[in-house]
Amino acid sequence: MADTRLFLYATILISIGVIMSYSLSAYTVIIYNYSEFHFLARQLFSAIIGILLMWILSQVDPSKGFIKIGFFLFLATLGLMIIMPFLPDSLASSAGGAKRWIRLPGFSLAPSEFFKLGFIFFLSWSFSRKFAFGEKRSIKEEFLIVLPYLGVFVVVVFLIAVMQNDLGQVVLLAITLGLMLIFAGGSLQLFGILFFGVIGLGTLTIITSSHRILRVKLWWANAQDSILAILPHKIADFIRVDNLPEPYQIHHATNAIYNGGFFGQGLGEGLIKLGFLSEVHTDMVLAGITEELGFIGLLVCLGLFCAIIYRIFKIANRIKDQSYSLFCIGVALLIGFSLIINSFGVSGITPIKGIAVPFLSYGGSSLIANCIAIGLVLSLSRQSRI
Repeated sequence: MADTRLFLYATILISIGVIMSYSLSAYTVIIYNYSEFHFLARQLFSAIIGILLMWILSQVDPSKGFIKIGFFLFLATLGLMIIMPFLPDSLASSAGGAKRWIRLPGFSLAPSEFFKLGFIFFLSWSFSRKFAFGEKRSIKEEFLIVLPYLGVFVVVVFLIAVMQNDLGQVVLLAITLGLMLIFAGGSLQLFGILFFGVIGLGTLTIITSSHRILRVKLWWANAQDSILAILPHKIADFIRVDNLPEPYQIHHATNAIYNGGFFGQGLGEGLIKLGFLSEVHTDMVLAGITEELGFIGLLVCLGLFCAIIYRIFKIANRIKDQSYSLFCIGVALLIGFSLIINSFGVSGITPIKGIAVPFLSYGGSSLIANCIAIGLVLSLSRQSRI
């Protein structure tokens, strides 16, 4: 029997996301002259499709369908990302000069959201055949084993960070890859080498992109006063950077969090969504939730995320098949670090990365992809040791 509590927790989070997509999109509806229920109807439709897929996949026998579904997700979405830059504008939507969505009748598809899940499957399927706990290898041997994965990752960096101008997704996949490697049986030394390699690659992609440099400047403009306050005056004055751009998004996001207080302004009563923070129902949804539902509302959402991640790790611990176990771990890491990266950006701890909050941010592709992930984990839970 599938893990019914995991299904319930995910469904509750999805329901909260649907409600907040209606409440937080009020200003956007007015500006673009949409129907009052434009975003609600779309997110509700995606939620219904996602929940149905989650339930259907939970009934699948892993021994018969899991590998087929996993390879389809990996290969099909990889192919879509390769051809997407060459599609005409009538078939591919752009953001920031990069094509990220494929236009289909009635909706747009973001292949990268589904590719993340396919990538996790590929890693879990392959790592379970390459690594094993208790088997000692030299760093050189481990590095030679992981080298093909680095080649695949470089392709991913090119397709997502360069062609789609989306470094945040690459950071998320890099963290997931590194931690899955440890869970598969790789050494901490290998992880350290890969970590510093990714840091170097990430630094290169930042300094070669003007909009990423701007994001770092915006973050430092907001953070430098707090950080430099704990340093000696001479050092602080030397490090301080003047004439930085106004950290508009971070400033209004933190104001929304502050205005929410303990119990919030009330559902639909938030002010930050009224033109102060654009598209608050998408990447800035946590700020909007905190202003309207307060610390209590945010705590409920975080509690549901913790419960989901706990259930997934519990399933992973009970499954005998290492490939299945690693897949569950990868899904938990993907959901957990998506939440962490987004919340750190919204609160000003790190630069904003543009990562959606699973189940809560408006967007059909992200929601359905996460529902497929939970559905596959539910399918695997049927084989867990009770």
